[in-house]
Amino acid sequence: MIPAARPVIGAQERAAVDRVLASGLLAQGPEVAAFEAEFSSVVADRICVAVNSGTSALHLALLAAGIGPGDEVIVPSFTFAATANAVALTGAVPVFADIEPRHFCLDPAAVEAAIGPRTRAVMPVHLYGHPSDLRRLREICERHDLLLFEDAAQAHAASMDGVPVGAWGIAGSFSFYPTKNMTTGEGGLVATADEGLARKIRLLRNQGQERRYENEIVGLNNRMTDIHAAIGRVQLRQLAGWTADRQANARFFDEYLEGVVTPAVADGAAHVYHQYTIRVVGLDRDEFAAHLAAKGVGTGVYYPIPNHRLPAFARDVDLPETERAALECLSLPVYPSLTEAEREQVATAVNDVAAAGS
Repeated sequence: MIPAARPVIGAQERAAVDRVLASGLLAQGPEVAAFEAEFSSVVADRICVAVNSGTSALHLALLAAGIGPGDEVIVPSFTFAATANAVALTGAVPVFADIEPRHFCLDPAAVEAAIGPRTRAVMPVHLYGHPSDLRRLREICERHDLLLFEDAAQAHAASMDGVPVGAWGIAGSFSFYPTKNMTTGEGGLVATADEGLARKIRLLRNQGQERRYENEIVGLNNRMTDIHAAIGRVQLRQLAGWTADRQANARFFDEYLEGVVTPAVADGAAHVYHQYTIRVVGLDRDEFAAHLAAKGVGTGVYYPIPNHRLPAFARDVDLPETERAALECLSLPVYPSLTEAEREQVATAVNDVAAAGS
């Protein structure tokens, strides 16, 4: 079986972990500081603050900017629940807007229609590694005096018009979960150009203290460990090469897949293909996935239940493109360690299943 995802962990990562274990400095320390400094090159030299998960990155960025009870934040429903969870955990209300159908990201027109008197911010998700329409979203936020947060959990090194994701709004949040384009084992990071915001996030991640026992605010324990940061430093050095491999795999599928809708790339966008997500149209998506599994090809469905239909949120809103994507989207293996033979097996299987069902 070709798995849907295949994290790459090698000797260099294991050596980095051993180095930290031998040092005796296991919690947040010099490795975290070095990782933060090195990751800044991915986000146009913005200030980086590492934390223990992508969800924590979203949560602390919102908290540090003052988002809280009485506020509303516009988010997509077609995403992982962490996006809306982070908003709700501040005491604010996530307001769900529809996606545009080509790139599965927030539709700027739907965002503008969802703005109300309590709207404080917009948080697009650069889903599957494709940047949202940041030009229009930033213009909307500026015109309505709203904050722009970026959920870049799936989009390390993606960009729009040459400007990397994570460098467009007040803060950009990344995840380093094992299946992401690079990993720290588990972890997250916030990028911002605002030193005051960065300092507030540092306080929030560390019990509200910058110096030990001098707690300035009520905080959390959301620190990244030096063990995780050491893994991340090794992975970061390989990110550019892995991104090129993902893009090459995507080009292969773009050329050879038939009978399905392949992912589009917007003008000016650099797609990093956290997922290569097709649409299965006119056929049952879940049956399609089952037939691929029988041919040895693993797939993923991201996301079968939109956030607005989850019990935690349960909103009666009309999001037709979100509902359609939840029924049609299927993600194929695209990771950098995919071999040429595996690529061909995936393409042949997809084409065969599509032809048999047509």
